[in-house]
Amino acid sequence: MLNITENSISDFIDLKEYKSFRQLKKSRIRRLSLFMIICLLLIFLFCLFLPWTQNISAKGYVTTRSPEQRPQAIQSVIAGRLENWFVQEGDFVEKGDTIIFISEVKNEYFDPNLLARTSEQIDAKSQSVTSYEQKINALQNQYNALKESAKLKKEQTINKIEQARNKIRMDSIDLAAFKINLEIAENQLSRTKQLYDKGLKTLTELQEKELKIQSTNAKVSVQENKLVNQKNMLTNLKIELLAIERDYADKLAKSQSEQQSAVSAKFESVAATSKLQNQLSNYSERQKFYYITAPQSGYVTKTIKKGIGEVMKEGTDIATIMPSKFDLAIEVYMKPQDIPLLSLGKDTRLRFDGWPAIVISGWPKALTGVFAGKIVAIDQFISDNGYYRILISPDNSEKEWPQKLRIGTGVNAFVLLEEVPIWYEVWRQLNGFPADFYQNDDKEKKVEVKRKAPIKSVK
Repeated sequence: MLNITENSISDFIDLKEYKSFRQLKKSRIRRLSLFMIICLLLIFLFCLFLPWTQNISAKGYVTTRSPEQRPQAIQSVIAGRLENWFVQEGDFVEKGDTIIFISEVKNEYFDPNLLARTSEQIDAKSQSVTSYEQKINALQNQYNALKESAKLKKEQTINKIEQARNKIRMDSIDLAAFKINLEIAENQLSRTKQLYDKGLKTLTELQEKELKIQSTNAKVSVQENKLVNQKNMLTNLKIELLAIERDYADKLAKSQSEQQSAVSAKFESVAATSKLQNQLSNYSERQKFYYITAPQSGYVTKTIKKGIGEVMKEGTDIATIMPSKFDLAIEVYMKPQDIPLLSLGKDTRLRFDGWPAIVISGWPKALTGVFAGKIVAIDQFISDNGYYRILISPDNSEKEWPQKLRIGTGVNAFVLLEEVPIWYEVWRQLNGFPADFYQNDDKEKKVEVKRKAPIKSVK
């Protein structure tokens, strides 16, 4: 029954009624099914031995590696009242362009002539410093004059003391001479009296000797009094010298004290002048902050403060600016158990939100619409969300990243690890084992440990 003609026997005879036909048809179906099963099994076994690249997948977003290239808020250094806007959202501004103008809200800065009045105070204090300098010079001259006067006065008194000492020595010599004359006169009176008793001298001669003794006694008494007066004068001159030293010491101390007071007042004036100069500089710098400018070139993406006349505090965010030039990077958070598998320079594959792609994570060469990157940084501490943060930079050697990427775009990242057969990867996934990390023993370098020789004790 070859079924060559168009006329079929099945139109006239029901083949199911014959057992032989039923057995023949059943055996054909079994052979076909068996063949298909064997083919599928062979294909499955072949696929199990295909290479599969182990990988770690995680989600992240586009960012920049440099902090100054990330979106930043424009803030006001001082408190103020918003007077005028010079930009709109989406405008491109160069570094230093004016964003807004604010006016003063603190009453201590309301004076429109604040800088001029502060300058006048500085000039007055500067003149005060000059006056104190002149006073210090005058007091220094006075001190020098008192010092010279004290020196001359002391020398004058010392000379008087020397003169008094010389007079005392002269009076002492005169007193000694008078006393010798008195002794001579007494001897002469004694001899004259003896001669008078014998009748050899007259009464007149005797009385002349007695008169001479009295005269000599008077001279001795006068000379003794004169010597005492000279000694008293010497004592007074010594006391006067001490009084002069104390008097001029007080005057010099008072002059020096006034000089130090003038120096202290001068320093206070200098400090007050410096403080006023500091205030003037602060006032001048504060007025520069009335115009809030762009810290760098970029696009104004969002204005936080709105209406004219709105009062804001210092440090308040006014607008957000996105730098025009930036180097893209990917920020991804990994599980703690995956961190030992990562290292700097590891290859990654990235799929950006909004860019169509066909992803087969285990076959990186078969990916479409996926871009390459390398790990450039791994945090050494865990983040608040319980994951470790890693940064991925572009690997332009394979394919450049899209030019239209924006900061904050979502990313699916695949960190490529070792190549293993598919059966091994299925077995690992079913058993919940981690990806290959530890190297084989034959790949590890054997480290020779040098041991110190034992030290023999010397007996």
